[in-house]
Amino acid sequence: MPRFEPHPDRRPVLIAGASSGIGAATAAALAELGHPVALGARRVELLETLAAKINDNGGEAFAHRLDVADTGSVDAFVTAAEAALGPAEIVVSGAGDMSFGRVHEMTPEDFRAQVDVHLIGVHRLVHRVVPDMIARQRGDFVMISSDTANHPRPRSGAYPAAKTAVEIMARQMVMELEGTGVRVSLVRPGPTLTGMGMTTPAEVIGPVLEDWVRWGFARHPEMLRASHLAAAIVAVVSAPRGAHIQLTEVQPEARVLHPGA
Repeated sequence: MPRFEPHPDRRPVLIAGASSGIGAATAAALAELGHPVALGARRVELLETLAAKINDNGGEAFAHRLDVADTGSVDAFVTAAEAALGPAEIVVSGAGDMSFGRVHEMTPEDFRAQVDVHLIGVHRLVHRVVPDMIARQRGDFVMISSDTANHPRPRSGAYPAAKTAVEIMARQMVMELEGTGVRVSLVRPGPTLTGMGMTTPAEVIGPVLEDWVRWGFARHPEMLRASHLAAAIVAVVSAPRGAHIQLTEVQPEARVLHPGA
């Protein structure tokens, strides 16, 4: 019979995209459970504010600049984080932003830039941390996907293509890492209220929303909160050894209607 060693009580966490949204909520949730968290993003001032809040609340947090589009930055972040907190037991890869547009109207440079962040950026983290996880025979690597991976939406730029590729990469890695003790998991959010894409001008987002409604992507107006996704990520990485939650999709619940409404 296989013998599964329990995870250590202290599981250092690396979070890419921790300055706001899902990443920040996940950092707070995991820190509350007692895990030390390394916060990575380009907006260092927001990371430092969050780290201070976590530390003031009795947690353990470390902030460091991270640009997942830069291999050197990824290496520097992981090196500094592990020096401060210890070898990574959990990695949550959720860095990125959204640039709206129709595929044929995007320049190849803009399309490539999105793919570089949302796909290659994930691989940069994978390449940096997974070999060491394999050597330790344990670890959780969580990739934040999107429901646009299986239901692409018009005017979403390169985002659906990149997230689809992330899901295929994760599924491939599940096979390649079987028996190593390293679990690769996908968390697939539906519409979520975060800062991503929220700075888009009205003249751009207007046609986007019109097309989404026309193609049936607005059944109800409710949206997920970052805390909902953080709860899902916590559940995934907290699964006991011997269990592997490979794909978790989270969708917003429609508001309960009163009788007669």
